[in-house]
Amino acid sequence: MIRALTGYSTRRPWRVIAAWVLLGAALIALTPTVLARVTQHQSADFLPSGYDSAAAQRIAEEKFGANPDATTVTVLVARADGKALGTADQARVEAEAAKLARRQVLMPNEDDLPRFLVPDRSQTPRIVPAMTAPDRSFELLSVQLTGNPSDKGVQGVYRTFRDAARAEFAEAGMRTGFTGSLAERVDTTDAHAFAAKVGSALVMVFIILLNVLVFRSVLAALLPLLAVALIGGAAAGAVAGAALLAGHKLDAGTPDLISVVLLGIGIDYLLFLLFRFREHLRDRPEQPAREAAAQVAARVGTAIASAALTIVAAFATLGAATFGQFRSLGPAIAVAVLVMLLGSLTLMPALLAVAGRKMFWPSAALGRRPAEGRAARLAALVTRRPLMMAAASVALLGALALGLTGIRMDYGRGSGDSTPAAATAAEISRALPAGVSDPTSVFVTVEDGSTLTVERLDGLAQGLSLVSGVGQVAPTVLTEDHRAARIDLYLTAGSQSQQARDLAAGPVRVAVAQNTPGGTTAHVGGTAAIFADIATAVDHDLKIVFPVAAALIALILLLLLRSLLAPVILMLSVGLGFAATLGAATLLFQHVAGDPGVNFTLPLVLFLFVVALGTDYNILITDRIREETRRPGPARAAVARAVRHTAPAIATAGMVLAGSFATLATSPGNEQVAFAMALGITLSALVLSLVLVPALAALFGKAFWWPLRPRPAGHRHATASAPEPSQFTNC
Repeated sequence: MIRALTGYSTRRPWRVIAAWVLLGAALIALTPTVLARVTQHQSADFLPSGYDSAAAQRIAEEKFGANPDATTVTVLVARADGKALGTADQARVEAEAAKLARRQVLMPNEDDLPRFLVPDRSQTPRIVPAMTAPDRSFELLSVQLTGNPSDKGVQGVYRTFRDAARAEFAEAGMRTGFTGSLAERVDTTDAHAFAAKVGSALVMVFIILLNVLVFRSVLAALLPLLAVALIGGAAAGAVAGAALLAGHKLDAGTPDLISVVLLGIGIDYLLFLLFRFREHLRDRPEQPAREAAAQVAARVGTAIASAALTIVAAFATLGAATFGQFRSLGPAIAVAVLVMLLGSLTLMPALLAVAGRKMFWPSAALGRRPAEGRAARLAALVTRRPLMMAAASVALLGALALGLTGIRMDYGRGSGDSTPAAATAAEISRALPAGVSDPTSVFVTVEDGSTLTVERLDGLAQGLSLVSGVGQVAPTVLTEDHRAARIDLYLTAGSQSQQARDLAAGPVRVAVAQNTPGGTTAHVGGTAAIFADIATAVDHDLKIVFPVAAALIALILLLLLRSLLAPVILMLSVGLGFAATLGAATLLFQHVAGDPGVNFTLPLVLFLFVVALGTDYNILITDRIREETRRPGPARAAVARAVRHTAPAIATAGMVLAGSFATLATSPGNEQVAFAMALGITLSALVLSLVLVPALAALFGKAFWWPLRPRPAGHRHATASAPEPSQFTNC
């Protein structure tokens, strides 16, 4: 099938290019609208229904009319002169709030896109007075906006409302502050906006300059970006469309992660093709370019397909996860990578066939053999001193892995920045419990057909007030039919802190269990309770996904390499690389920077990406070692040739992919993921694939392929059409 796809693409390149342009343009145009319909920001919605906080969320929606798409902003209003609010001041605050609540907030068109392509988030906010500080230094207003906080349109609406509210209250002699998840996200995004633009621009410049230095060609430098941008846009549309058809919801951060992944692996695959295409043209200067493109695409396409399917298989294991954020991420990445694979086997060969030798213009490198360079010296060192190089690699990775000592998971979502929203939250916490703007709520429902009264729930409210860490218990709120009740708890710790999560999962739930009246059922909800349950779900999923993913990747390697020993060596190497990367991240962020721990998603996402993408490079080098082993001569010479030919492609691809992941550092809260991904890919490319695996292959010799060995290919040139992997004989 791979040869059929690449063969057709090189015979009919313009048809393939035209089809991709049309498909990509259509999907890119539809993506913003569709994506807005399939993303969600409520973490409780990702929890299985059996968790306590998920049950509480359902009661909040069904009995109390909570809007699952709503996000709350807390507005602090105080006198500009710092004096306490008087009766007249409070009346003025409520009057101004009522005026704002009657005014529709229009969404600004910040991206200059046609209106019909952008979902309109214009809305009239719901504003109600929330609480007054005991010293009357400020009053709080609760503002409810509808939409995902990560949606640019919703963020634009919030900015417009914030600026209008600030101006309105300033005219009345009041100052304002804004806090809450949406306010925090917007403040952090605005603070990082310049860095994000500069970071993205630098990565693009880095990729272009790197390709220019490697290929000495403008076309070879720009083509990867253009091709990957087109395929990546189509892939994002395919992911959004698949989620819509399947009725699945995506986490708000998934689209950005997919974009980075596709940029990295797409350019990787095209680089693999470009390097091999240049090598082939050097060896066969008389061969027509389209014929050369067909042979190269068919040969490298096998390795690319195996590498891509490894990623797909790894992320497919997330289907076994219980936490919905993981379960939605798996199919999304899998669909995106499959689209990129299709583009790599069709659009990219078509571009090679059309450009031909002009792909490398104005470089004259095609007309001469390259001089022995760093790749050749590395190959000689690895094969001359394989035991020393293998030991040095293991020592380096093992030292980094020691950072795993004392690792902790951090389930917080705070950015850690000194934002205006954080300053407002701190001001509120000096007069009121820290959790006043994001309470932990206890929901009570009847089971025996009776009705609830405030008096019947007094014992529960009293028991909750005695829990250490509960700063205040709000009055009990009953539904109209008296079949459900809500008791809000204002914790002394911020809702996203570890202290709040421990409190909600421990003493609060214990007090609820001990004081819930007979004939009723109670559930604890709110941010702190949700993240406590997420911690439990993630711990469960890690124990399932890790071994299943490792088994699937090992199976793919077994089928690809037709060997028992080689897959074991590759899996052990990438496992050590994973441990080293996570250890380095733990050492830097937890032990040195003093973070509460590593982000709770980091171990799983890092395992899947580093193991799957790291296996990509191992597949490329191992596939070339096997090809070179078919030629006459000792095994170490074959390894040396493989490293010499493949090192530039792997090193360049690894640097590009690491740079792509590094751009995540400009996104608020993604610093750990950016560092770990960039380091993991760097270690996978430069240490595992170019040093450790070749060194072990040189040490084991032809036993590396036990119990099979490659069938000799006679004296055919290494770049001739290689035999299929099935051409093996028993040892």
